[in-house]
Amino acid sequence: MLGFLNKIREPVSITIHKKILYSLSVLLAGILLGTTSKILDETASNLLPPMLEVLDLRNFFSRMGIWLFFAVLISVYSKTPFRAATNVFLFFVGMVGSYYLYTALVAGFFPESYMMIWITMAFISPFMAFVCWYARGNGIIPVIISALIFMFMTRQAFAFGFWYLDIRNGLEMILWIGTFFVLYQSPGQMAKVVTIGVLAFFLTAPLNLFWGML
Repeated sequence: MLGFLNKIREPVSITIHKKILYSLSVLLAGILLGTTSKILDETASNLLPPMLEVLDLRNFFSRMGIWLFFAVLISVYSKTPFRAATNVFLFFVGMVGSYYLYTALVAGFFPESYMMIWITMAFISPFMAFVCWYARGNGIIPVIISALIFMFMTRQAFAFGFWYLDIRNGLEMILWIGTFFVLYQSPGQMAKVVTIGVLAFFLTAPLNLFWGML
């Protein structure tokens, strides 16, 4: 099985020192972003600097798009699929853990049901990261994986109905464009990814996926 997967994308060996450094970096990034997200969530919008208020970062960080983008970014630029799984899991542990520790210890409440959704997402994330790592490989399987990623990011950036197609959020539109470049390998590969991904978006637009978060 590993031989087959290695033909799709070849893992790259790195030193133990670099593994520890990269893993600690993504863990700290998760902690920082989770804490920042909760601080923004607890701060009245009129108390934020005008630029942050205009960008509406409170709602931006409360949606799945930014976290999905970071997970994909960490996954595809890891050196092996197992490193992708480890790094993405650590990122979500840092983000979810810091967010809800701040909620319980500083904000003084404990949203158990909502927290369980994010904990479930954190435990699912290593398996999804393992698969996403192969998005930058060779052949039809990476195209399909990339198309699914592109579809999920399109769902975050656009709202589609029978008579409309709207941009949900300007920042998520930027993430959508960023996803294009993260997944890009060649014009032909990306043409297939976008075609399949956009078609899948239109087909799945009426569905609520992952408790409506995706």
